[in-house]
Amino acid sequence: MWPGQALSLEVDEVLHEERTEFQDLLVFRSKAYGNVLVLDGAIQATERDEFAYQEMIAHLPLCAHPCPEKVLVIGGGDGGVLREIAKHPCVQEIVICELDKAVPAASQKFLPQLGKGFQDPRVTVHHRDGALFLEEHVESFDVIITDSSDPVGPAAALFEESFYFKIKNALKPGGISCSQGEAFWLHLGTITPMMKFCRDMFDHVEYASCMVPTYPSGQIGFLLCSKDSTHPKVARSWSHPSLRYYNTEVHQAAFVLPEFVRRAVAGEPQVQETEWGY
Repeated sequence: MWPGQALSLEVDEVLHEERTEFQDLLVFRSKAYGNVLVLDGAIQATERDEFAYQEMIAHLPLCAHPCPEKVLVIGGGDGGVLREIAKHPCVQEIVICELDKAVPAASQKFLPQLGKGFQDPRVTVHHRDGALFLEEHVESFDVIITDSSDPVGPAAALFEESFYFKIKNALKPGGISCSQGEAFWLHLGTITPMMKFCRDMFDHVEYASCMVPTYPSGQIGFLLCSKDSTHPKVARSWSHPSLRYYNTEVHQAAFVLPEFVRRAVAGEPQVQETEWGY
């Protein structure tokens, strides 16, 4: 997934390890980042920096929508996105489709600040295939958030064109989706074709970015797709006393990209051709 590079965290104690029905799951206590959730060898969340990713993937689409009432989360089994969605009083219903039952169980036990997201009474949990769930719920959701791991194993299907077509059909008029969009330093070859096929489906498609130190290259992106007049870059005024990363200014700044990334997502040629694609 990341040829030629690695991220190392010093392990204080392995807290949990299992092979679930779908993937390898590991939780360990680290020296510097608290408890860490790992799926198939890739860090998903740490107690120290999880808030950056969770706040951005949730509040970028929720604040771009004028009044989100019904929200679907696909993936997101650690519960962090649920925690953030629950901060919006306008949201009346939160549905989550997490395929692997073991992830919520591990998160609620070992990362309770994330797992507490499942405790909100507006949350309904389905342990099933998110793509099939989308097919059964046409024009049902104001916001759809796909909080997936990298495109390997069970998460690979969540990066395909057919999956985004199902997202479009499941969104209500004026709806918006936000998906984990990979790191631009490493995955432009994945990001660029996704932007292209999404632009063929949706009225507005944007790539946003944030910094998370324990993700590969310290950066992660979000692919936002919206229908009708809802635009990902336009945020309604909203704040919450618990926020540590997201605010309205960060919302706007997240779409300001380095020139090589801007060119890639816009489908423009790079200034020079290299083996890395930029």
